[in-house]
Amino acid sequence: MEENTKSLLRFTTTGSVDDGKSTLLGRLLYETNCIFEDQYASICETSKRNGKEKVDLALLLDGLAAEREQGITIDVAYRYFATKKRKFIIADTPGHEQYTRNMVTGASTAQLAIILIDARKGVLTQSRRHGFLLSLLQVPHLVVAVNKMDLVDYSQEVYDQVVQDYTDFSRKLDIQDITFIPVSALEGDNVVKRSSKTPWYEGETLLHLLENVHVTADRNLIDFRFSVQNVIRPHLNFRGFAGSIISGTIRKGDEIAVLPSGKTSRIKEIITYDGPLEEAGNGSAVVLSLEDEIDISRGDMFVKPQNLPMVNNNFDAIICWMDETPMSLTGHYILKQTSNKVKAFVSKIHYSIDVNTLHRNQDTKTFELNDIGRIEIKTAQKLFFDPYRKNQGTGSFILIDPLTNLTVAAGMIRGRARSLDDIKVPEVSTKSTNVIWQKGEIPLQDYAERSSHKPAVLWFTGLSGAGKTTVAQTLIQRLFKAGHQVVLLDGDNVRHGLCGDLGFSIEDRSENIRRVSEVANLFYKTGHIVICTFISPLIKDRMLAKNLIADGFYEVFVKCDIEICKRRDPKGLYVRAIAGEISDFTGISSPYEEPKDPEFLLETDLMSVEQSVEVIMRSLKDKGVLR
Repeated sequence: MEENTKSLLRFTTTGSVDDGKSTLLGRLLYETNCIFEDQYASICETSKRNGKEKVDLALLLDGLAAEREQGITIDVAYRYFATKKRKFIIADTPGHEQYTRNMVTGASTAQLAIILIDARKGVLTQSRRHGFLLSLLQVPHLVVAVNKMDLVDYSQEVYDQVVQDYTDFSRKLDIQDITFIPVSALEGDNVVKRSSKTPWYEGETLLHLLENVHVTADRNLIDFRFSVQNVIRPHLNFRGFAGSIISGTIRKGDEIAVLPSGKTSRIKEIITYDGPLEEAGNGSAVVLSLEDEIDISRGDMFVKPQNLPMVNNNFDAIICWMDETPMSLTGHYILKQTSNKVKAFVSKIHYSIDVNTLHRNQDTKTFELNDIGRIEIKTAQKLFFDPYRKNQGTGSFILIDPLTNLTVAAGMIRGRARSLDDIKVPEVSTKSTNVIWQKGEIPLQDYAERSSHKPAVLWFTGLSGAGKTTVAQTLIQRLFKAGHQVVLLDGDNVRHGLCGDLGFSIEDRSENIRRVSEVANLFYKTGHIVICTFISPLIKDRMLAKNLIADGFYEVFVKCDIEICKRRDPKGLYVRAIAGEISDFTGISSPYEEPKDPEFLLETDLMSVEQSVEVIMRSLKDKGVLR
């Protein structure tokens, strides 16, 4: 029973060739009494046969004949051991550059990584390469074990120099927790017991760190994701859905949404091999039953309705190519993510990364064995994912060759694919040929004197349901009663005529905003206060309007938490979008880029409509728009 309550730590070791990785792990296994007598007798005999004066503990990890003959690690060696405090799964990975794919495989599930550095050689190129790869894989804890201190007379100066060199390098990487320990794997110094030969070192031993490093906070307990692996139907009175909880937690009675259908229900039971649970969390293998009958199959995902993943069939990813056959840009692969398999295409190569120098090669035409870089992938069906940095379970995938069934690549999703055109600010739209702008006979100043206000364009932007139209309509009533010339251009209204031919793709949204900007400018030039209420999710589109109207443009950010917007849902659009009935819906399957420096900020989840209008009226007077 005590064994079942121990926490589990998965860690990996890596380093340059002959830095002593296998010896270090052999020392850990030996001194924690985690090897059998016949195993020890066998490596003693092999050590003598190889002419070694001392028992070669590395033989406990070097499982392949080629490894024993050459004294190197080739394949990933997995070992299990336990102490009184914790259970461990070790992945001993190779240091050779040609076995980069093996190193990535072994470190992909690690919560902690140990990089060994030979104290005699200092920080080598391979040491930097492994640090970069571990940073790329988002391994949260890194231990740099400065090994073979016995061969440099346990010199503090040598150790300090290695610490300084690697600290300087690690500043370039995304590594949050890094610890340095001087060790001698061969002699056992500072591995399990503190060494009297390093009195200048006041830190902890390697085993003490492994037993006490805090890893619970590294797990994603917020974003509930459960991928259905199988439908369980033992009899007519029970229907459950088997799978593992990828991240987050779930309790009986919690509301869930099923993707891609968007149907909602509540958890009726949480069932395990050992019996029912009230609550289950990250990593648990469970069967979930629901209160409602919903059509669900393998590959569907359970999530919380207030916490949704990204949904798209086009995304950016960092991949490691693992096959001897180069990547194909013309054929297709099978992409496996969670329990889902879809047809996928590599649509674009952004760059490859030289893991030794961190240089990006943007002229890369294909990926070959062990190459790492950034690509763009399109899938035949939409996937539900989170960025790898946020959720490794839903942000990772593998590519499979459909002909050989071999895994050819492992990848980490960065996010929805975007191009430079998505973010660059467009120039003000051009005019047709053979036309001349006809200036009005009435100057803007005369309009302002007659109407008691200056012309202005107030551009309301925010998520659907944030309250843009509600606030704008109340504002118009106030301005109209004050005798001001005011006009409303509403997102829905203009699509009944002026923009009725446009859809909601990124391109159509941009064209919609371009047309509205031109109309707003015409009203502006005749002295009106123009109120525009549009989601206008992209900064570049709003900048087009601002560049066109210039000084008279005021951006109004109607800010509201998306969960509150979903609850309001005045037009029922969120429900349809979650159900997959509406594609490219802002906040669900399409991004929203918040204004960086709006003239007005209205937090409508905290402010009433009247308060919001009063803020605008007061500010317009302060800015001299209203007299």
